Amino acid sequence: MAAPNDGYGQYPPQQYGDQAAGYPEQQAQGYDNAASPPPQTAAGLAAEHGRKKKRAYAAGAFEVAAGANAAVGGQLPGGGQFGAPQPTAPGYGGYPLQDAQPAPYGAAPQPYGVGQPAAAGVGGYQAPDPYYPAPGAAAPVGGGAAGGVAGLTAGFSSMGLGGAGAQQPQQLPAQPRPGPLNQLYPTDLLNQPFNVSELDLPPPPIVIPPNTSVTPSPDANCAPKYIRSTLNAVPTTHSLLKKSKLPFALVIQPYASLHDLDDSVPVVQDQVISRCRRCRSYINPFVTFLDHGHRWRCNMCNLTNDVPQAFDWDAAAQKTVDRWQRHELNHAVVEFVAPQEYMVRPPQPLVYLFLFDVSYAAVSTGLLATSARTILDSLNRIPNADRRTRLGFIAVDSSLSYFSVPKDTDENGETSMLVVSDLEEPFLPVPQELLVPLSECRTSIETFLTKLPDMFVNNQDNGSCMGSALRAGHKLISPLGGKLVVLSASLPNVGYGKLEMREDKKLLGTSKESALLQTASGFYKSFAVECSKNQVSIDMFLFSSQYQDVASLSNLPRYTGGQTWFYPGWNAGRAEDAIKFASEFSDYLSSEIGLEAVLRVRATTGLRMSTFYGNFFNRSSDLCAFPAFPRDQCYVVEVAIDENLTKGVVCMQAAVLHTTCNGERRIRVMTLALPTTTNLADVYASADQCAITTYFSHKAVERALSNGLESARDMLQSKLTELLQTFRKELAGGSMGGGLQFPSNLRGLPVLFLGLIKNVGLRKSAQIPSDLRSAALCQLSTLPLPLLMQYIYPRLYSLHDMPDNAGIPDPETSQIVLPPPLNLSSERFVPYGLYLIDDGQTQFLWVGRDTVPQLLVDVFGVADRTQLHVGKGSLPELDNDFNERVRAVIQKSRDYKSRGVGSIIVPHLYIVREDGEPSLKLWAQTLLMEDRADQGMSFQQWMGTLREKVS
Repeated sequence: MAAPNDGYGQYPPQQYGDQAAGYPEQQAQGYDNAASPPPQTAAGLAAEHGRKKKRAYAAGAFEVAAGANAAVGGQLPGGGQFGAPQPTAPGYGGYPLQDAQPAPYGAAPQPYGVGQPAAAGVGGYQAPDPYYPAPGAAAPVGGGAAGGVAGLTAGFSSMGLGGAGAQQPQQLPAQPRPGPLNQLYPTDLLNQPFNVSELDLPPPPIVIPPNTSVTPSPDANCAPKYIRSTLNAVPTTHSLLKKSKLPFALVIQPYASLHDLDDSVPVVQDQVISRCRRCRSYINPFVTFLDHGHRWRCNMCNLTNDVPQAFDWDAAAQKTVDRWQRHELNHAVVEFVAPQEYMVRPPQPLVYLFLFDVSYAAVSTGLLATSARTILDSLNRIPNADRRTRLGFIAVDSSLSYFSVPKDTDENGETSMLVVSDLEEPFLPVPQELLVPLSECRTSIETFLTKLPDMFVNNQDNGSCMGSALRAGHKLISPLGGKLVVLSASLPNVGYGKLEMREDKKLLGTSKESALLQTASGFYKSFAVECSKNQVSIDMFLFSSQYQDVASLSNLPRYTGGQTWFYPGWNAGRAEDAIKFASEFSDYLSSEIGLEAVLRVRATTGLRMSTFYGNFFNRSSDLCAFPAFPRDQCYVVEVAIDENLTKGVVCMQAAVLHTTCNGERRIRVMTLALPTTTNLADVYASADQCAITTYFSHKAVERALSNGLESARDMLQSKLTELLQTFRKELAGGSMGGGLQFPSNLRGLPVLFLGLIKNVGLRKSAQIPSDLRSAALCQLSTLPLPLLMQYIYPRLYSLHDMPDNAGIPDPETSQIVLPPPLNLSSERFVPYGLYLIDDGQTQFLWVGRDTVPQLLVDVFGVADRTQLHVGKGSLPELDNDFNERVRAVIQKSRDYKSRGVGSIIVPHLYIVREDGEPSLKLWAQTLLMEDRADQGMSFQQWMGTLREKVS
């Protein structure tokens, strides 16, 4: 029973990238080929205008480049250096020559389960549709037609479930193993090159028998945006899992947005919560009802439980209700309002204690003024529906300054500053009035935040006793619990947790570099664990042009469910810096976090949750504790198979018990059902390449922090080699025939693993400061899956020749259409082009060295490349169609909501001239994962290395 098509990664398969099947010829044959005239609507006129522009940009390029572009479609036959002609023979996995421009895909992919090859695309290369034989691929392995969607639909129609009447649906006996699962289609990685749009495909569908759930709801199984399994067909035995060499893990992201309004989950209000007496699983769509509906059998441990009497009764309306309409039987993701027994104490209020760095560094860069101003402007956005939210403020240099903010009703009330210079045992100067209710002190808080920057405007103190401030803050809020929000621009250099400047350029890129990624003081981990016990979470906003020891400080969020945000070289004097931080910090303050939360994952007998990855404290073998539960992180749980699985379908259920920002105790429950199999081909055919990469991203970070970067990179390479060898030996008949066989649904793994190895967090380089590396490792272990995929393998869009429908809203969805993404290789660049490279954290707008004046005028408002303002900046808003479309594409590329994730990040935009600032150009080029850069190999070399190792 599959999830509905309502978001990220669900079937039916989308078009590749954002291409509709509408402009293949134009794409393949260069710019001068006009498509058939569209109807002359406003959009049609705009499109016609766009075509003329595009022809002009390309035609002008011929004049500017003085005939250097005499290749097909005005495009050069690719090369390692931008625009330099290269030998034409493609290397390992090289793109065919005629495909220097991205080959568009043919018609839309067929629905799952159709086993015929797709029509070959224009330009000699057609990416295989998921789970079908690609042109020239081997026949499917593991007989039978795929069950597919059609089989499920037919199954539903035969169930004959009524809507309104409260009659018992037909309960079928436990199903045998599902019939045919996803088909295995081997492809040759060397002769059928990977195309980036394959990363946008949904995971292989979950094929479970009809009638597995008690209602025919399309939402009965968990959508991939909440839980993705690395395997959508589970091996029945530990030995089969071991033989496959594939990991079995869940990628869990309980929230799909920062605010409930953007992602509504059904809420069960009546406090009737039915749970299994033995394993404590929650009733869900996959239980079985017995004894005329009076009892239910648990789908995890098989125990029979009584149905609560109130289950079919609406106490408020005093009437019976239709059981089959209940949310928990129709929705895999549901939230229960928890009754009294789920509370150890009354629900805690939302508490934010701000620790402001007021040292010379923080005042001179404008950090203090910008953060005070942002909090002031965001007071209306901080969740406070129950009017219990409290705020507190501490200023930190080489001493601590507390602020006692009076109530608005206090006639003579003035905010008083209380300075404590004893850093060994910082005492609380007054117990009351340091954490003040936002509702009762609103005016006083506003007055205080307005005056705060002026209080320290002449501060020359370079000290920072942030460690002592954290202890003082913990003492202040631990009776209630809450958030410590650290805004710091300097290294903590006095008092508790004092850190030394230990960055040494000579160590970078050597085996000793790993020591710089370890924490320098045991205080940070032990203090974080102490905070976790008292429901105190820590978020770090770190701004520094000097070394700040992110490696040590990031331990605080890591064990308390927080996050580390790093702003290197930040200065409020640059408008872009100030706007980015203010926007992110304001969204952070508005986010509806959960409080005093725990996460537990249960599963069918025989399965056990063995290892947990993410920012939290593992309180017991299977309980993860979060003093605050963020909305923009994901967690990975490894699953062990302890006993042979005898059922055709297994279930896993993640539950998050938490207090909402509005003081309501709730349980969010997510249930995922997966088929089991005894067949290795099924396991491979149902493996999810993006979930597997997410698992190994967490694993690589753990390895880097414990054994060093070299060990993490080696682990990734040997794991990929092992998977290729296993597939060759067990499923491809041991022969290679000059190629490198792998299933079509895993074709992205080699490029994703290469992207991981070349990511700032793990890359072999002597140029990456350890703070930057540590911040990247934090991202690799917390980013939600869609954003992680983009961070590992960034997006590249060609803008000068984008299709006429790109950059304008789609008439059906009213979402901005993006151009088709291109593979990350300089072969895709032409010297007169304009490109956007975006890894979700940073965006580069690349301006070719032969860009025509008209394009520069339209996009930037300047006629000459030398007048272009390069570096951090933004695009001017000009009154022309092309400028609007380029701005729309840049904005849409940042749209994480449409991908079903929450994030506060607003990427910086850097404008890069191909013949401009060399260091900026080099930085942008490091995002081209398929090129050779620094000490990393190119994708062709990588594939060659893998082939050697496999054979």
